[in-house]
Amino acid sequence: MARYSTGTVVDFSKSVRIVVIGDKGTGKSSLIAAAATNSFPANVPPVLPDTKLPLQFFPDGIPVTIVDTSSRQEDRGMVAEELKHADAVVLTHASDDRPETLQRLSTYWLPELRRLEVKVPIVVAGCKLDLDKNQASFEQVMSPIMNQFREIETCIECSALKQIQAQEVFYYAQKNVIHPTAPLFDQETQALKPRCVRALKRIFILCDHDKDGALNEAELDQFQVKCFNAPLQPNEIEGIKRVVQERLPEGVNEIGLTVAGFLFLHALFIEKGRIETTWTVLRKFVYNNDVRLANEWLPPSLFKRAPDQSVELTDVAIEFLKEKYMLFDADGDNNLRPQEIEDLFSTAPESPWKEAPYEDAAEKTALGGLSSDSFLSLWSLMTVLEPARSVEHLICIGFQGDPSSAIRITRRRLLDRKKKRCERKVVQCFVFGPNSARKSALLNCFLGRSYADNPGSTTTDERYAVNMVDETGSAKKTLVMREIPEDGAQGLFSSMESLAACDIAVFVYDSSDESSWKRASELLVEVANHGEATGYEVPCLMVSAKDDIVSSQIPIQDSTRVTQDVGIEHHVSISSKLEDFNNLFRKIITAAQHPHLSIPETEAGKSRKHYNRKINRFLMVVSIVAAVVVVGLAAYFVYVSQERVLLPEKIENEGPKSLVMILY
Repeated sequence: MARYSTGTVVDFSKSVRIVVIGDKGTGKSSLIAAAATNSFPANVPPVLPDTKLPLQFFPDGIPVTIVDTSSRQEDRGMVAEELKHADAVVLTHASDDRPETLQRLSTYWLPELRRLEVKVPIVVAGCKLDLDKNQASFEQVMSPIMNQFREIETCIECSALKQIQAQEVFYYAQKNVIHPTAPLFDQETQALKPRCVRALKRIFILCDHDKDGALNEAELDQFQVKCFNAPLQPNEIEGIKRVVQERLPEGVNEIGLTVAGFLFLHALFIEKGRIETTWTVLRKFVYNNDVRLANEWLPPSLFKRAPDQSVELTDVAIEFLKEKYMLFDADGDNNLRPQEIEDLFSTAPESPWKEAPYEDAAEKTALGGLSSDSFLSLWSLMTVLEPARSVEHLICIGFQGDPSSAIRITRRRLLDRKKKRCERKVVQCFVFGPNSARKSALLNCFLGRSYADNPGSTTTDERYAVNMVDETGSAKKTLVMREIPEDGAQGLFSSMESLAACDIAVFVYDSSDESSWKRASELLVEVANHGEATGYEVPCLMVSAKDDIVSSQIPIQDSTRVTQDVGIEHHVSISSKLEDFNNLFRKIITAAQHPHLSIPETEAGKSRKHYNRKINRFLMVVSIVAAVVVVGLAAYFVYVSQERVLLPEKIENEGPKSLVMILY
């Protein structure tokens, strides 16, 4: 008796660990010994040591270790510890004249597993079948319990004495781990789960080599050989088509098996308990237990990059995405509608832009769709934030090249500052400021929304906005703006690498509110200090908002003084209400591309620079003095050596008289 669980999938690697629990006297140890030796042991100790089942018993070749447990109350802690490491659980009760062990399943054991948050497949084993005198069928007995505790995968009766299904108990436990049902099938609806449908649809498209929407006999045979290493005979192909056509007429057409028929076949396999067939297909196409592409598909560079390196799409990937956009924008109106976006991602694990941070991050058309620029901008945002997910979705929607050719790892930001040039195509901007400074309005206007659509927002949620910015005389750059809530700034500074992803920091303040300016300037100092302390220094730009309101002169004067003191550009004034941005976004891009020009100097930095100047001057003086001394000594030694050469010549020319004169 089996059914489909909705529990959490446990991934296996090299072995499956099955923990056996249950009341005293239900036959746990005898069941384990009988399964391991294929015989009924005469004397079984109260608790067996860890037992390995014969490898040849399991067709998957995955070794199984069975862990016996004590039934004593004082050993409950040890049992709980074993359950933490279990891949599956076998829960025993006695099928003889001890109905209390059956009742304890629902009154103690299954609630206890929930309390311990054990989320692995559970197999209920009714032991001592040879002593069962109950007239009710096993299915009648277990149905109420299975309805109450849906985490139970399988219920099975067995007898260690008579060797009835003893090994099958552990086979089902292992099978439920290696071939989990939960990711593929929904018990409530009795249908394939959406992620399973998406994966199988992608596999169908990959196997439909002539792209005619159906698998013909040759394609079905190639699919069979790839997945199961055996060809299909013509009569087998006809049998498959006949079964599908009887149950689902649209599953077969004049060419062959349609995608609807392909999906129906896999649902039928699972309903008939052959879930390993579907898993074999999925794993042959490199899907893992979460029905996602396994990590071996991903470029190793994604996992080796430094914190201040980012990931961008290459020109190859961008051209592929442009072609995809044109293909799914059927009417060619530069507006990819929501349903067309769903169709595009129908072979991916999910449609990734239906939730934060992507849902409201790009500019929408009047019809609620995405323009080509917005479409590419969202891909750039996903590549920056979740590069592995971006590459996975590229592959799933049809990217055929080497995954490494779809992305590039940027140069480290530290080198950008030394080279005095940032060559990134995607610029990440952190937007700081008080909540009342209208940061959200700035991001909304960046997405083409009018001020009237953005009433005074004081959101405390972090959000993103992404769009393309035209640069004079050069290609478009993608700007990612990340709004940092005022209360979230401290949390950001608690991490050493929090500014590693930042290309430029913008500080927005309300020009009519002195307190707003003070808070923005405090945040500027905090960012500067944090960047200097961690080595992730970033260029900064001050933005004076609400320029349409009569501004207080104090913030303007203070802003001018502070920006001069820290050595960054004078603040940029904007008015969201009048939609007057004074090329703010171009200024952000320009400042990010020349990162060495707008990095603020802290007091500590100034002191250190002043100290270094003094040291350099002192070293320069010492160097000059040393050079003079060296030159003087060199001249002296040259002079002395010349005198030593001339002295004998003088003596020889002047004769004895000269020698006497020299001596006296």
